Amino acid sequence: MTFIGRTQELSKLKRLISSDDMSMALIYGRRRVGKSELVKQALKESDIPAIYYECKQVAEESNVKGICEVISEVMDLPKLGFTTIEDVTKYLFEQAKDKKMIFVLDEYPYIRENIKGVDSILQSLVDKYKDSSKLTLILLGSYVDVMKSLLEKSNPLYGRADLVIDLQQMDYYDSSLFYPAFSEEDKVRIYSVFGGIPYYNRLVDDSKSVKENIIDLIASPGARLENEVSMHLNSEISKIVNANEVFEALSQGNTKYKDILSKSHVSSGPTLIDVLDKLIRMEVVEKKAPINDEDNKKKAGYYISDNLSLFYYRYIFRYLSQMKIMDPNVFYDKYIDKDFEEQHVPRKFEEVCRQYLIRQNKAGKINPVIEKIGKYYYDDPKNKTNGEFDVVTLDENGYVFYEVKFRKKSISKTMIDEEIEQVKLTGLDCYKYVFFARSGFQAEETEDIKLIQLKELYKV
Repeated sequence: MTFIGRTQELSKLKRLISSDDMSMALIYGRRRVGKSELVKQALKESDIPAIYYECKQVAEESNVKGICEVISEVMDLPKLGFTTIEDVTKYLFEQAKDKKMIFVLDEYPYIRENIKGVDSILQSLVDKYKDSSKLTLILLGSYVDVMKSLLEKSNPLYGRADLVIDLQQMDYYDSSLFYPAFSEEDKVRIYSVFGGIPYYNRLVDDSKSVKENIIDLIASPGARLENEVSMHLNSEISKIVNANEVFEALSQGNTKYKDILSKSHVSSGPTLIDVLDKLIRMEVVEKKAPINDEDNKKKAGYYISDNLSLFYYRYIFRYLSQMKIMDPNVFYDKYIDKDFEEQHVPRKFEEVCRQYLIRQNKAGKINPVIEKIGKYYYDDPKNKTNGEFDVVTLDENGYVFYEVKFRKKSISKTMIDEEIEQVKLTGLDCYKYVFFARSGFQAEETEDIKLIQLKELYKV
C-alpha cells in the first residue's frame, strides 16, 4: 500500500527519531485521519529498533503483558515478566542508553484511563533519562481533548514534548492522489463527500463512477461507511440525540446560533453551546467569523467541517427510512442526485478553491502574500439587507474578491461584469477580482481580473 501525502509531518517525525537525543512526540487527531500510518511509515523508512504497541481498554497488567510480548519479538528476547507500565518503560529507557530505540504507545488515552498517574510516571522517567538515554517516546491518540490536555500547564508532561503534531485532514489536492483516474470535476465531487480522511479515500475506486462509489460506500444499506459518522460521534458524545439535532440543522444551511437553536430541538441555549463546543473540539464543526469583523460574535457562523458528516446528515440520516426499503439507484436519483450536483458540490468547490489559494500562498506563488482569507460580511442599508461573500482575501494592497462557479456553461464577459457591479454596490472596495470556473471562460484576463480554470487547481 503506497503512502500518500503528509510530506511535512513525515519529515519532522523522521528528523526527530533519527536524533541520538532522548525525545518525546505527541501526535493526535480525529479517528481515521492517519496518525498510525504516519508513524508506521516513519518507522518503515528507518532502521532503528521500534516497539510499537496499540493500547487496549483493559487493565494495566494486560497492556503491559502485550508490550512485553512486542519487546520480546522485536529484540529476540525470552518472555519478560514486567507487570507495571513504569517498570517496562524504565526497561526500555535503560536499553536505549547504548543504542537508539523508539517506543510508540498508540491510542494512549486507553492506557491513561486505566492506569492512575501514568502521565506522572512517564514525566518522571523522561526527566530521569533525558541526558542518558536515546529513546524516542511517541504517544498517539484519537481522543483529541485528552491528548490536548497533555499540553496544558497543569499536566505533568507539560513542556516535555519535543514534537507535537495535530494531524488534520488532507486538503483537496493530496486527497485526489488516492483516486488519480478521475477527471478534475469528479475529483471535486468525490472530495465533497469523503473529504480529506485517508481511510475513506483508500476505499474509493476510481474505476467506478462517482455515483457508484457513493452508493457502495455510504448510500445503501450495509455500506462500508454507513455507520461511520454515528460511530465517531458515539465514541466521544454521551447525548447523541442533541448532536444529531445540531447536525441536521447545520446540514440544511442554518449557520447562525439563533437559527440553529430554533431549527433544532435542543432543549436550551446552554445545552446548544455545550454541543457546539464539543463538536468543534472534535474537529467536525468549525466557527467562522467574517475577516472584516472578526470580533463580532453575532456575525460568526457554525459550519460542518467534515465532508462525510455533512453528506451523511444532508442525505442519509434525513432519509434513512427510505434508503432501507428502496433500490440504491432509485434512492440516489430521488434524494441525492439533483441537490448534490446543484447545491452540495458547488458549495464544497468554494472550499476547494480556498484550499488552492492557501497552497499557492504557502508556496510563495501569490504576490502580494495573502494575510487573511475567509468570508466578507456586508450591509446594504438602502435595501435593508445584509449578506456574505464566501471567498475574499486581504493583502497589503487591499481586498481581492473571488467568485466560484461549478456550472456546466462557461463564464462570459457579461457575467463577469455583472458580478463585479454587484460587488461594488455592496461597498466592498476590491483592487482585484478572481473567477474560478469548472467549464472555462468566454472572456479575457485584464489587469484587475484573473481567470482560473478548474484544471489549474490540480497542477500544483
